[in-house]
Amino acid sequence: MVELSYFTENDFEQLIGWFSSKKEYIQWGGGGFGYPLTRENLHSHIEKANQENSEKRIYKVIEKASGKAVGHISLESIDRENHSARVCRVLVGDESIRGKGVGKAMMEEILKVAFDELGLHRVSLGVYNFNHSAIKCYEKAGFQKEGLKRDVQRYESEYWSLWEMSILENEWKKK
Repeated sequence: MVELSYFTENDFEQLIGWFSSKKEYIQWGGGGFGYPLTRENLHSHIEKANQENSEKRIYKVIEKASGKAVGHISLESIDRENHSARVCRVLVGDESIRGKGVGKAMMEEILKVAFDELGLHRVSLGVYNFNHSAIKCYEKAGFQKEGLKRDVQRYESEYWSLWEMSILENEWKKK
């Protein structure tokens, strides 16, 4: 269904174009780059990524049938000593294919990188508690809720809480 390919400068404009609102952007990146997302922010984000011993693997998601980039996902905070990492910045950018299993396929591909290629033991992620479709997708991929971090992000006049979720190597192997 999908395959991962390293995210490069050639992909910046498409990613930037996928965000129609500040709220959507903050859900994707937690506001870590500042808003609006710029080429400069992305350039500094990828400059030390995707190398053999880097702490980040950043990917565009390619739909195999069409060859089109349809999403974005990264594996960050790769800790080789503790054999752990964190899935970040997950986005099915092509709205026409949302809800059709692409998110789950993306998660399976990034978990192959984490467990099969990098030999990690634990992979975690954070997801805002109101993002029910993402939570369901992550649970289908084998992630389990660990706890709720309350009011971690302020957006306009409201606070958002974040579910911490993880999957362990043995849970991945059972799938």
